[in-house]
Amino acid sequence: MARSSISTVAPAANRSQVRGQLTAEQLKAIDVAVGAQVRLRRILLGLSQEAVSKVIGLTFQQLQKYEHGTNRISASRLYQLSLILHVPVSYFFETVDIEGGAEAAQEAYEVSNLQDIEGMPSDLMKKRKTVELVRAFYGIEDDRQRAAALSLMKTLAKAASNK
Repeated sequence: MARSSISTVAPAANRSQVRGQLTAEQLKAIDVAVGAQVRLRRILLGLSQEAVSKVIGLTFQQLQKYEHGTNRISASRLYQLSLILHVPVSYFFETVDIEGGAEAAQEAYEVSNLQDIEGMPSDLMKKRKTVELVRAFYGIEDDRQRAAALSLMKTLAKAASNK
């Protein structure tokens, strides 16, 4: 997973920025990265927005706004989500790095490590089908069956690319 890079160093035009003070752009990048982690974890656990929002007492639309970074998640709500999604609060910040600039943060969030593979969409790991495929693949306990499934997928992909 790509890490967002958030600068705590003042831009050249604003050297009066205090250490730890973040611009609105930097805060937005953090909100988007945290929301994406909430969404990823929820999907990995196979939970719907409706199910999670019901537990926290929100509408699914509000959870959707959190996941897209449209609305900021409060500390208490983030803690509650960590309990529901069985992860420490720090998990939600794993893709946020306090080095670099705000532009780099958005770029790191938008571009996955798969960008160098020709024909692969840069947002591949954000797609629901990808996460479901990974979850199903690792749900296969037998190593031989897992290897056979991988071989089948590679064969299908190769056949599709030869058309």
